[in-house]
Amino acid sequence: MAFVDKRTTKHVQQAEAKIKKGFADKIGEACRGLNSKKTLESIQKHRSKNTGESDMAYKEVNLEEENPFSKLVTGQTIVEIPRFELECGEVITKVPVAYKTWGKLNKEGSNCMIITHALTGSADVSDWWGPLLGKGKAFDPSKFFIICLNSLGSPYGSASPVTTDWEYGGRYGPEFPLCTIRDDVRIHKLVLDSLGVKKVPICIGGSMGGMLALEWMFVDDGKYVENVVALATSAKHSAWCISWGEAQRQCIYSDPKYNDGYYLLDDPPINGLGAARMAALLTYRSRNSFESRFGRQAPTERQKAKSLGNSRQETVESDESAIDDQSAGSSLVREENWKVHNDGSARKKSFEEYHSRAPSTDTVNVISAQQNDTLGTSPALGTNKTSPTASSRSSRSSSVSGRRHRMPRHYFSAQSYLRYQANKFVGRFDANCYISITRKLDTHDVGRDRPQYDNDAAKALESRKQPTMVIGISSDALFTLSEQIFIAKHLQNSTIHKINSNEGHDAFLLEFKEINGLILDFENKHLKNIMQAEGNNEEWDDANINDGKKESVFGEAEDVASW
Repeated sequence: MAFVDKRTTKHVQQAEAKIKKGFADKIGEACRGLNSKKTLESIQKHRSKNTGESDMAYKEVNLEEENPFSKLVTGQTIVEIPRFELECGEVITKVPVAYKTWGKLNKEGSNCMIITHALTGSADVSDWWGPLLGKGKAFDPSKFFIICLNSLGSPYGSASPVTTDWEYGGRYGPEFPLCTIRDDVRIHKLVLDSLGVKKVPICIGGSMGGMLALEWMFVDDGKYVENVVALATSAKHSAWCISWGEAQRQCIYSDPKYNDGYYLLDDPPINGLGAARMAALLTYRSRNSFESRFGRQAPTERQKAKSLGNSRQETVESDESAIDDQSAGSSLVREENWKVHNDGSARKKSFEEYHSRAPSTDTVNVISAQQNDTLGTSPALGTNKTSPTASSRSSRSSSVSGRRHRMPRHYFSAQSYLRYQANKFVGRFDANCYISITRKLDTHDVGRDRPQYDNDAAKALESRKQPTMVIGISSDALFTLSEQIFIAKHLQNSTIHKINSNEGHDAFLLEFKEINGLILDFENKHLKNIMQAEGNNEEWDDANINDGKKESVFGEAEDVASW
C-alpha cells in the first residue's frame, strides 16, 4: 500500500518559489510519498479493526498498513483516543496508543503494575526486560496486572511522526507536535481508566521510563500511584544529556536524505540515524566496559559479516594481506588507500567509477577551474595532463616498486560492534521519531511549570510521600549516581541502592539478577497484601520471554559479552 508522507501547502509553495516548476512537482510528490487517490477514508478503513462488542471506552485499531513499525511488536493492543490536548496546546485527533499486558486485573482494579520503557524501547517488556518477567520474579503476572504503554513519538504504535495527521492528511512527519513526559502520563492514564484500573500499587521505569515513573507520582496528588521504583534517571534532564541529544539530532540533520524531515519511509536518512545511534551507544556504556570487552582486538569473520548488514560498507584488512606493487602496480595500492580512508562510510560509488572519467558538475567532488590551474588534473581522472599530484604519485609508485605494501591494523572489534548496532537500529526505528523523543527528554523537569513548588525540582520531589526505591549505576556517565542521590535525598520516603557495574547506563538493562532481587525485596516490604496473596492460576509460558541470552529487538542494550 502506498502511503502519504505529508507535505503542507506552505512547503510546496516554498519549493516552487526556489526551483523550476517541473522539478518542484517531482519533489512534492516524493515528499508526499502519495498516490493522490488515497484518501483519509481509505486510511480509516485500514485502521478500523472489527473486535466485536466491547466495554472499552476506546476502540481498538490496526495500524499495520499505516505504520509498518507497529508490526514489530507482537501481541500488543492499539486503541484510539478521539481527542487529546498536548501540553503545548495543540489538539490531536484519533490518537493511537499502544500497550501490552500480562496477567489479569482483579475485580477491584487494584493490582496494576505500570512498567515504563526507555528511549527506543517498546511496550514489549518481555523483549527488553524479559529476565524480570514471570512467576516468582519482580514482574509476576500471577500477582499483578502488568501493563507497559508506548510513549508518544515512538514508532511502535502510539501517535508519532509515522502516524496519520487527520487534519491535513498523510503522516505527520516533521510536523508532529512537541510532546512531553507529562503528555505520556496523561494519555496513558486515559487508557488505564478505560481498562478499569482504579489505583496503581507500583510503577517501575528506568532512564526515560524513570522520568515517567517520577511524573506518575504527581497524578491525583499522589493518590493514584502508591509505590515507585526509578532506575538510572533524573528529576530534570541535565545540560550534559541535552547536549548529547543535540549532537545525535545533528547527525540526522546532516544526512542529505533527511530533507528537513520530508523523506519516504522506504528511503530514509539511515546514515544520519545510524551515526546518531553510535553516538548514543557510547553514552550508554562506559570506557572500561568497551576496553574490557573489545580492547584492540580485530573482529571475527562472523562479526564482520554482522556489522555490514545490508549496507554498502566494505572493510579492508590490509594488515592481514599484502599487495605486491611490482606485479600489481600502484593502482591497487591507491584503491586500497581510498578504501581504508573511507572504511565505514556508505560509499555511493566504486573506486573505478571515480577514476573512469573526468570530473563534471554532477560529480560529488567538483574541482574548480582555479584549483585545476594550481593542482592540474590527475591522469587517473582521464586526462593526459601531467600535474604535481600525478608526478608525486608516479614518484611514490617508483619508490615502493619491488616491495610489499602492508598497513597496520585499522579495523577493530569495537568499530564492528558499533556498525552492527547502527545497521540493526536503522531497520527498526524512524529518524523523525528519534528527533521527537529526544526533544521530549529535553522538556523533562519535575519542577517545570509547577508554581506551587516554585518551579523547583527539589521542592516538587519533597512534596511526594510515596515509598520509592531509587537505583543508580556506579559507572553511569549519562544519568549519574549523583542525580540518583538528588532524587532520593528530596523524596520524603525513599531508599537508594547502588549497583556496582562497569556497564555504564545500560547496566539497568543488563544486571538482571541484582535488579530483580532489589525490586522483589521492595515489593515484599511495601506490597505484602499482593505478594502474599495466592494469585491467579493462569498458566504461564516462558517461551516468548527473552531470557537475556537471545538478541533483543527493542532493547537499549545487547550484551556485548556475546559479541
